[in-house]
Amino acid sequence: SGTPSAAGKELLLQQQPIDAKPVADVRESAEDGVDVTILGRIGGGTNPWVEGRAAFTIVDPKLEACQPGEGCPTPWDYCCVTDQLPKNRAMIKMVDAAGGTVEQDARKLLGLNELQTVVVKGKAKRDEAGNLTVLANGVFIVPDTKTK
Repeated sequence: SGTPSAAGKELLLQQQPIDAKPVADVRESAEDGVDVTILGRIGGGTNPWVEGRAAFTIVDPKLEACQPGEGCPTPWDYCCVTDQLPKNRAMIKMVDAAGGTVEQDARKLLGLNELQTVVVKGKAKRDEAGNLTVLANGVFIVPDTKTK
């Protein structure tokens, strides 16, 4: 994985929050504006990143990503379970003290990669369609234990 930038290091949590809930649970229960701690894997589209912004989508850990080498060049798009994505996906936006999205690609800012598992702390933001965005002020990158 990449190395976070100086600004990104300030957003990285040193310890894994113990109160994290998977994406689907938070999506179902979190009210607009409440503090949430959400757990998911980076993915949910062929390109889960937002260009030039510290924003990305995460998917509930219970969904299986396709395995690399199974004729799936972008396993993080969850092409095998696309129908389940809407209820199991959330947009993460890293925000600064003023509440604006940090203007640096999340891969450079935080050293993130597709399919990494992250715990994100922030405020839930709901839209009319029920989509969940987390205005995040902290991310913990869960160490990859290479188990499925």
